[in-house]
Amino acid sequence: MSSATPTAHTVTINVAGNHLMTGLLGERDEYLRVVEARFPNTDIHARGNQVTVSGAEAEAAGQVIEELVLMLESGQRLDKRTVTRAVDAVEEGERPSEVFNSQVIRTGGGRTIRPKSAGQRRYLEAISKNVITFGIGPAGTGKSWLAVAMALQALQAGSVDRIILTRPAVEAGERLGFLPGDLMQKVDPYLRPLYDALYDMTDDEGVQRLLEKGTVEVAPLAFMRGRTLNNSFIILDEAQNTSPEQMKMFLTRIGFGSRAVITGDISQVDVQGGRSGLLGLEPILKNIDGLDFVRLGSKDVVRHSIVQDIVDAYEADAASKSAEERS
Repeated sequence: MSSATPTAHTVTINVAGNHLMTGLLGERDEYLRVVEARFPNTDIHARGNQVTVSGAEAEAAGQVIEELVLMLESGQRLDKRTVTRAVDAVEEGERPSEVFNSQVIRTGGGRTIRPKSAGQRRYLEAISKNVITFGIGPAGTGKSWLAVAMALQALQAGSVDRIILTRPAVEAGERLGFLPGDLMQKVDPYLRPLYDALYDMTDDEGVQRLLEKGTVEVAPLAFMRGRTLNNSFIILDEAQNTSPEQMKMFLTRIGFGSRAVITGDISQVDVQGGRSGLLGLEPILKNIDGLDFVRLGSKDVVRHSIVQDIVDAYEADAASKSAEERS
């Protein structure tokens, strides 16, 4: 175990074990430099099995170091992205050692799926507590992937009998009519991201069995009309491309013993005329018990670091244009 001893603007962290110290520092102390860069009024020095943090933000930076040690003790490996996310979590009042140790499901290959940001943890908690959860955020934040993980967990636990995955078949540059095959073959490319998530968490034979038995159903949103979905875990993906009428239709399909997750990115509306069923929905539904909205941001992006930079750039541009319109 490690121990932290604070003095006036100084925190000393004693790390038990050379192996933990090596994992904490990174090559040429690169992980400490990441923390130091996020707390510019702080100096961090390592000597032996001791880390000393001094400066105006010593307590916050020291808490990050302490949390990183706890993560190493639990068997996690650090990299620069993980250290950055740990700082984000501490700044949001979270304990990264708890956030990143929350297990959702173990895949067929033995890989454990966990939240990788404080926002993702809030998203998972909302799904577990509510009948309907809206996950809204940019690409790469794990909205759909984590929803599928929670669906598989619910199926394994026996709390639902089936999983239903659906998306609106809205073209983004291509027309359905130009694609080969029957209707299901035409909409298959639109549903492919949901298939990918399934195959990522379950072996190929397992997915085929679930699909053949109807335990997992993948269908375009239009096929939901007229149905009542009981004892199901339903995921509506790319919900920004629903019309208001489609969104109302979907939300009123949910029956007894069911749970629904609606994911979307309001910056990528492809529906004709921009009449998205997701835009402006929160003020209408916000006071309903058992329903919650979770917003994810660039700090929750878990793809390549350049994706976070791209999201930040687009958000900054949108904020700039909005400020110009108000002036």
